[in-house]
Amino acid sequence: MTSSSTTNNLNRKASNVSASGLASEDDAAVLAKLGYKQELRRNFSMVEVFGIAFSIMGLLPSIASTLVYSIPAGPVGMVWGWFLASGFIFIVGLAMADLGSSMPTSGGLYWWTHFFASPATRNPLSFLVGYSNTLGLVGGLCSIDCEFSLMFLSVIVIARDGDWTPSNGIIYATFLGCVLCHGVLASIMSKIMGKLQTVFVVMNFLLIAATIIALPIGARNRRNEGHYVFTQTENLTAWPRGWAFMLSWLSPIWSGLRVVALEGNANFETTIGAFDSCVHMSEECVNAARAVPAGILMSIGSCWLFGFIIMIVLAATINPDLESVTGSNFGQPMAQIYYDAIGKNGTMGLMSLLFTVQFLMGISILVAASRQTWAFSRDGALPFSSFFRPISQRFGYIPFRAIWGCVLLAAILGLLSLIAPAAAQALFSLAVAGNNLAWATPILARVVWGQRKFKPGPFYTGDRFSVPVAWTAIIFLAFGIVLSMFPVEGPNPTPQSMNYTVVINVFVWGGALTFYFLNARAWFTGPKITIATDDLTEEQQVAIREEGLDVQSVQREELHMKNDEEDTRKC
Repeated sequence: MTSSSTTNNLNRKASNVSASGLASEDDAAVLAKLGYKQELRRNFSMVEVFGIAFSIMGLLPSIASTLVYSIPAGPVGMVWGWFLASGFIFIVGLAMADLGSSMPTSGGLYWWTHFFASPATRNPLSFLVGYSNTLGLVGGLCSIDCEFSLMFLSVIVIARDGDWTPSNGIIYATFLGCVLCHGVLASIMSKIMGKLQTVFVVMNFLLIAATIIALPIGARNRRNEGHYVFTQTENLTAWPRGWAFMLSWLSPIWSGLRVVALEGNANFETTIGAFDSCVHMSEECVNAARAVPAGILMSIGSCWLFGFIIMIVLAATINPDLESVTGSNFGQPMAQIYYDAIGKNGTMGLMSLLFTVQFLMGISILVAASRQTWAFSRDGALPFSSFFRPISQRFGYIPFRAIWGCVLLAAILGLLSLIAPAAAQALFSLAVAGNNLAWATPILARVVWGQRKFKPGPFYTGDRFSVPVAWTAIIFLAFGIVLSMFPVEGPNPTPQSMNYTVVINVFVWGGALTFYFLNARAWFTGPKITIATDDLTEEQQVAIREEGLDVQSVQREELHMKNDEEDTRKC
């Protein structure tokens, strides 16, 4: 097939799709090169792609939830722990932006893994990454909505001056109502979901502005001096002082929420490294090869900068008796910081705005999780894939069934908060360790096995920096996985303070690989690899043939994809 005929096939295919208003010819052609027909409506701009990632990160709610990790290391842990860890997360974003610009598709992480990995490893690694990423996103939905319920109920606790403690049943009922509400909103507001991300971003910045203005004014008579903010170290853990500082890096890596409303202290986490949501929205954004990397880097960069400013303000206004803050009767260190600076009424106002932003985070992560779930179903990897695969035209060309599949799974997983808070904490940690594995694997596969097959997109860190950036990202993500599995309070943990992250994640990863080798290897062959070979250099074509990849033409793929059209029309 000549280059001219390939281009004509791509344009004809794109025209058939864009005629229904789903996408432009150029966007549909880029997706066709990856073997997929345009099925979702592209109604997200570059700013709105940034918005969905920034909304999921929910900067101030995430900081509020992670203070239990950074405060024990003192102001140095709060300020410099955030700054350094965020810098490494930005490097991870650069490595993923290279891939997202090169091959933008909703199932990007497991798709890239399969494309770049060796013939012997591509199927099991792709399968592992797909499950780890899917469950990690659903775990993130669980933890965000659990945090919403706890923040919401903490306002009631503050209003009653700490004299009321909600039961686990009340916490779960609030959580369930939140999850169901998110399912409804994600289903019926699809046509304006992109525009809503701009609203969500504005809400986040309003909360940030209110906090960095109100706290210094309220604490004007007792603000801490600069040397305390930038140089004071503490250690409220049983770990050595240096390792307590490293644990403060968990603040930008994930969010934790310590709440006395549960029986015993429990942490619920959700990753603020939600930049991969830009990847999952690839098939719904205009000019994805540019919008995806821009969304990734803009969201991480914004959190890096504004998070650093927020941490400075918090360190300047926090009570130097840090143990009284972490052991607050309100169950929220952030609530105690607000209360000490601006009093009861001001605290209730800002905490109300805080849980409102937290609620908006849940809508955005459900949208991202449903797109990954749908993409993995499209390639037949999930149970009941044929059921979750169709796109609903009635609700605006969205994966309606995948949305409610995520809602149902989140509601079931949330029951763990009724049974065993420590187990729930570990399960929700899939949002960190599970996603770190899913981010690191395709980057590793590219630099170890697939560098010759890598074709840069419009965004590229360059031949000189791309590989060093990738290796730095891999090392940091591996370190983040290990760090997330350490007990926070110190060695020799009790059953209540034990960090069960290692148990649940090894169970999930081992379970996925066991399922693959015992069953799925007979039918899972990875995502469709249908790159238009005439668009690649001769060296890249040789590398692909040497790997034994079955690279089909776009013209042949048109016939293959017609099998799903009838189900899509019926949905």
